[in-house]
Amino acid sequence: MKDLSVIAPLYNEEESVVLLYEAIVRAIEPLHLDHEILFVDDGSRDNTFRIARELAEKDRRLRVIRFRKNYGQTPAMAAGIDHADGKILITMDGDLQNDPEDIPRFIEKIGEGYDIVCGWREKRQDKLVTRKIPSKVANWLIGKVTGVPIRDNGCSLKGYRTEVIKAIPLYSEMHRFIPAMASIAGSRIAQIPVRHHARKFGKSKYGLSRIYKVLLDLLMIKTVVSFASRPMIWFGGMASLAAVGGVLTFAFTISRWIRSEGDSLVVLNGTAMLLGTLAIFLLFAGALGELVYKTGNLKINTLADIRASLTGFEMQDRKG
Repeated sequence: MKDLSVIAPLYNEEESVVLLYEAIVRAIEPLHLDHEILFVDDGSRDNTFRIARELAEKDRRLRVIRFRKNYGQTPAMAAGIDHADGKILITMDGDLQNDPEDIPRFIEKIGEGYDIVCGWREKRQDKLVTRKIPSKVANWLIGKVTGVPIRDNGCSLKGYRTEVIKAIPLYSEMHRFIPAMASIAGSRIAQIPVRHHARKFGKSKYGLSRIYKVLLDLLMIKTVVSFASRPMIWFGGMASLAAVGGVLTFAFTISRWIRSEGDSLVVLNGTAMLLGTLAIFLLFAGALGELVYKTGNLKINTLADIRASLTGFEMQDRKG
């Protein structure tokens, strides 16, 4: 396993590829770490892949992954993370707005014991109305909903311990919510200010059209974070609401039956039965969720104990 992997998704960045590669090499080589660089071509329609491949032919430390079509930044990052072989993973944009000179600071912070280090763009060089203001609102909303107050969720320049990031599923726009997902496992998260440069080439691939995707992903993350460790509480709460609704509906049905003569109460009776059945179903679902969660934790702890025992055995064997 290598010491460091740097991952950069690319989409129509033919003018930036060489400059990005050179900047990363300049930042990493003085560290004297066994490293690799992964460029993920996200279905570019220009010469991005050809240029990146030519660079890889000259430098074996550079690997290039190519998508057949454009899937988006998160799938590109996920592909790079899956193929990375470093103990520490650094992700960054491929448009030269992130500065590779900040990479050593991420490595140093992870060396202090943190699992994830998030960069926040101290002097962001983007348009105010279409980028800065929506970003500030989104960061505030994500922090309130998830309970993980990250200053700049949209900054791609982040550092991870490989065992943490490879255990987090990524899809849609999920790269923004990695800290929130990692918080479920109790990961230690730090934030550091990073430099940010104005785009030199091409056009931004981001816009207001992504807002609805982020909102949907945020709803999903809130559900996962809330239900992960306390499924019975949440399912029990919903079951209680259904049960109360069923009881009230049944009581109303009885009162109507006492006061009226011959009125059809089939709909009300059916509604009461459905709500009661839903309450029972939700209770069983909560119990099942608790069982899965407890069993999963037991399995993880057992595996950790086994690994620790094997590691201790190997160390003793080497000493002997």
